[in-house]
Amino acid sequence: MASLPLPVLLHAPFSYHRAPTLSRTAISPQPTQLAAHSSHSRANARLRTNAQADELRSHAAAMQDCAVRRALRCGQELHARLLRSALQPDTFLLDSLLNMYCKCGRLLDARRVFDGMPHRDVVAWTAMLSAHAAAGDSEEALNLFCQMIQQGLDPNGFTLASVLKACSVGSHSKFTHQVHGQVVKLQGLDDPYVGSSLVEAYTSCGEVDAAETLLLGLPERSDVSWNALLNEYARRGDYRRVMQVLDKLAESSDEISKYTLPAVLKCCVELCLARSGQAVHALVFKRGLETDNVLNNCLIEMYSSCLSADEAYEVFARIDEPDVVHCSAMISSFGRHDMAREAFDLFVKMADMGVIPNQYTFVGVAGVASRTGDAKLCRSVHALIVKSGFSVAKLVADAILNMYVKVGAVQDATVAFDLMREPDTFSWNTFLSGFYSESTGEEGLRIFRQMACEGFSANKYTYVGVLRCCTSLMNLRYGTQVHACLLKSGLQSDTDVSRVLLDMYAQSGCLTSARLVFDQLKERDAFTWTVIMSGYAKTEESEKVIEYFRSMLQENRRPNDVTLAVSVGVCSDMASLGSGLQLHSWAIKSGWNSSVVSGALVDMYAKCGSITDAERLFYESETRDQVAWNTIICAYAQHGHGYKALDAFRQMVDDGKRPDDITFVGVLSACSHAGLLDEGRKYFRLLSSVYGITPTMEHYACMIDILSKAGRLVEAESLINMMPLTPDSSIWRTILGACRIHGNTEIAERAAEKLFELEPQDDSSSILLSNIYADLGRWVDVNRLRNMLLDRGIKKEPGCSWIEINGQIHVFLSQDGYPKY
Repeated sequence: MASLPLPVLLHAPFSYHRAPTLSRTAISPQPTQLAAHSSHSRANARLRTNAQADELRSHAAAMQDCAVRRALRCGQELHARLLRSALQPDTFLLDSLLNMYCKCGRLLDARRVFDGMPHRDVVAWTAMLSAHAAAGDSEEALNLFCQMIQQGLDPNGFTLASVLKACSVGSHSKFTHQVHGQVVKLQGLDDPYVGSSLVEAYTSCGEVDAAETLLLGLPERSDVSWNALLNEYARRGDYRRVMQVLDKLAESSDEISKYTLPAVLKCCVELCLARSGQAVHALVFKRGLETDNVLNNCLIEMYSSCLSADEAYEVFARIDEPDVVHCSAMISSFGRHDMAREAFDLFVKMADMGVIPNQYTFVGVAGVASRTGDAKLCRSVHALIVKSGFSVAKLVADAILNMYVKVGAVQDATVAFDLMREPDTFSWNTFLSGFYSESTGEEGLRIFRQMACEGFSANKYTYVGVLRCCTSLMNLRYGTQVHACLLKSGLQSDTDVSRVLLDMYAQSGCLTSARLVFDQLKERDAFTWTVIMSGYAKTEESEKVIEYFRSMLQENRRPNDVTLAVSVGVCSDMASLGSGLQLHSWAIKSGWNSSVVSGALVDMYAKCGSITDAERLFYESETRDQVAWNTIICAYAQHGHGYKALDAFRQMVDDGKRPDDITFVGVLSACSHAGLLDEGRKYFRLLSSVYGITPTMEHYACMIDILSKAGRLVEAESLINMMPLTPDSSIWRTILGACRIHGNTEIAERAAEKLFELEPQDDSSSILLSNIYADLGRWVDVNRLRNMLLDRGIKKEPGCSWIEINGQIHVFLSQDGYPKY
């Protein structure tokens, strides 16, 4: 048999059939022939060995190519061909086959190959545990690593990185520490890949302090390690720590990667660090990264949040070819700064730029429309979204619903919600948030019931929404039922829910339950203190407001404007000048300079009888808004300084402040107290003719009081009959009181008859009419009225007084006597 050339032999097909057996005589060679034959056989064996080795390497290379391309079908065909060829694969080929199945995600096939390997090297173990880690099966990956160590194999860098990946996936803190010890033992920290994997494992396990210490001690730090640590701090919301780590990165010799900068810019947004954001922008220019799309989006967001939309637009204008992401970010930026016109102009220009809007663009446009408060514009945006075909997208559908809710178009919101294909809890909560007002609160309760009936689980935002509905409706019964649901769900300890629950009880007047919720709060801020104090301010226990204010200071909680104003208001109602002076002193020491507090203090001094202090405080105030002017005008009116009240009114108009209905209540009251009939008539006409204010019941009451005190009872009664409003009891009581002064029993009897109809259980009108009869000596009519009150079972309420001694309010009734010792 002539020998084939080597290239031909290597590519010739191998036959594994046995050759025909020859007889010994036929093959008995001579010694010289035997030697020649032996030499020829060794040469053929070497050729066969080399050919098999080359074919095994060829198969291994093909398997590696399939692994890179994730070509599972091709790899399976190669595997089948290998089985049919009856070749004895070596370890390298088996490793390649195993790696192919692992990379293609066929763990069961990989496991069969792995279990059938006669000899498993570190490559095979690494491939298997890496595949399990990539599939999220961290337990099996760590189990394989333990088996490998038990068999006496030392892991290499890839093995250590793979097992650390498994620790990251499963957040195995203790195992991470053990692997760390193995890494130190094998001097694996010199490998940057192993070091970064170890840092990432610690951060995934929540041990960021250990990760930071390890990172700073690594001989070579990669940007992957820095990013892992920065992203973990950012994920936790610890943005200040991110900036501290960034300072350490800047102090080191490591270069700040472009992948690090987005996380830093996000921290600048969260902490509103405009200067730091500008420094990052300068670094972007220095590194030549101004064309990076991700960084440009982050810069637009940073400038929009920390500075203004104009700075954000400067970044946008420098982009050569802005894409849909840039345009969407810029539209949202314009919307955030209430620049609706600019936002819609850019949306229109997108067509000229050849940029096709996506769902995020329409979400931004809907957000811009919601901030305008224009329901017609929102409907136009909705029509455009429907025409574009994006209205069915969940994100866009939620944006449309939120848009209608924000502008108060509850009917359109209802239609938008009914058109949603698969509303989730977020959608229900958004829908519910549009029905908080008193007029729509009942619909909000219905939505909450429907949500529960359809099987959606309520979260904290759901309960916040339905409790606000209960607050606006003063529906204490429904609110207690919601409270029971909160106790069952375990959400009663949530801070936001507790605050709304406290407000619901306080607004509904159930201060016992409000106090229980308040005492159970883990953190009591100024809002919660203000809520409980406002609740008590509306009750007969208003003196407790001052006690709460002192307790708040003892807990080192700083009051806000509303807290201080409520406390001062209680001092006004109780005429407690001593407590009011203490609050004023505290406000001065704390550096308080608020128009709300100043107005409350002016009102307090006026109601406590110190009009001089009220006047001085008002004119010393740097900010005098409309509320402050109304307060001083009403204060002058209460103290009978009619002309000063009118002078203050003229100064208010000269100061550019437009009077409102409360202003004219003060002005007309001043005319009434000072007996200024002509001035009262003048300002009552100005009310509607010049300032376009429709007179309210209080304005008519003031004008009738002016006429009554001037003895113009007939004119006053005529004004009552001409009123477009139905007169209430206060107006008839004003007439009745004036009738006693002027001795007009005819009008007094008509006024008393109206009062009997409006308030049959009130004894004041009967007593007042009785006094009129007594003044005229009509004792028969006096006895008749008193007997009528006894027959109706009406009992006169005893008089109540209070006095302040050493900062303590003492309340007593008219029948109380001296204490017995």
